[in-house]
Amino acid sequence: MTVAILVGVLLLAGTNGANDVSKGVATLAGSGVTRYRTAVAWGALTTLLGSLAAVWLGTSMLTLFSSGIVAAAPTPEFALAVLAGVSVWVAAATLLRLPVSTTHAIVGALIGAGLLLDSKQVRWSALLTKVAIPLLASAAAAFAISAGVAVVARRIDAGARTRPAAAARLYGGVPFVPVTRVPPAILTSLHWLSAGAVSAARGLNDTPKLVAVGAFALVPAGMSIAGVTYLVAAAMCAGAVIVGIPVARRLGEGVVSLRHTEGLRANLVTALLVGMGGAAGLPMSTTHVSTGAIAGTSGTELTRLNTRTLRDFAVAWTVTPFVAALVAAGVYLLLR
Repeated sequence: MTVAILVGVLLLAGTNGANDVSKGVATLAGSGVTRYRTAVAWGALTTLLGSLAAVWLGTSMLTLFSSGIVAAAPTPEFALAVLAGVSVWVAAATLLRLPVSTTHAIVGALIGAGLLLDSKQVRWSALLTKVAIPLLASAAAAFAISAGVAVVARRIDAGARTRPAAAARLYGGVPFVPVTRVPPAILTSLHWLSAGAVSAARGLNDTPKLVAVGAFALVPAGMSIAGVTYLVAAAMCAGAVIVGIPVARRLGEGVVSLRHTEGLRANLVTALLVGMGGAAGLPMSTTHVSTGAIAGTSGTELTRLNTRTLRDFAVAWTVTPFVAALVAAGVYLLLR
C-alpha cells in the first residue's frame, strides 16, 4: 500500500506539472517572446526551484491540507482515493487543454473521501475561511489589479507621448519614458524573470499540498517530509517538460491576444499574489490568478477577450471539485 501511495503522489505531481506549468510561462510564448517548448522548459526549471523552497516555507500549507480540512486520522485507502480523485480529473483536463486548479481538485477529493471516512471530521468552517475565500478573492483581485494597471499604463503612455512636459512634471522633473519605448532587451529580460517568478511561486504554493496527501503514510514508512518534497518537485518538473505545451498554448493564445508588455504585467500581478499567498499559507489557485491577470490585461477593452475560451474555463473550474469528490468517493468505496 505504501508503494501504491508513493506512485500515486508522483503521478499526481506529474499531472500537476503538465497542467500548471502554463500558468507562469504562457505569456512568454503567447506574446511571441519565445517558443512554447523553451517557455515550458523555463517554467519547469523555476517551478523546481520554488518546489524545493517549500521544504522551508511550505509548513503552513502542509498542515492545512494534511489535517486542516479533514481532521480524522487518514487511512491508506483514504489517501489513495484522494490521489485518484485529483489525478483523474487533472489528467482529463490536461488532455482537453483546460487549465484547472489542482487546489480545487484536492479540496474536492478530500471532502468526497472525507465524508465517507468520517463525516463529522470535515471542517466546513476552515473550508470557507482558509480555502474558498482565498481562492475566489484571488481570482477577482488578479483581474481587478491587472485591469487597473492596464488602464493606468495606457493613459500614462498616451499622456507622455502627447504631453511630454506635463509627464516630466508629474514625475518630479525626471523625463518619463513610456513603457512602449523601454528598450526591447530590458522588456524581454523582465518578462523572462516575471515568468520565472510566477512559476517559482506556483511551485512554492502547490508542492506542500501534494506532499500532504501522501506524507502521513510515507513518513512512517521511513521517508522524510523533505524527501517526499524532492520527489514531488522532480515529478512536477518531468510532467511539465513532457506534456506541458498544449495547456500553455491554450492559455497563452486562447484568452486574449497578448502584447509583450501585457504579458509582463500579467506575470507580475500573478507572481505577487501567488507568492504572498504561498508565504502566508493561503491556498490560492495559480490557475485562477494567472487567468484573471491575463484577462485583465484587456483593461476596458473587453471585446478583446475570447468569451468562448473563458466559458470553457469557467465550466471546468466549476465542475473540478465535484468531479474530484465523486471519483475519490467511488475509489474509497471500492478500497474500503
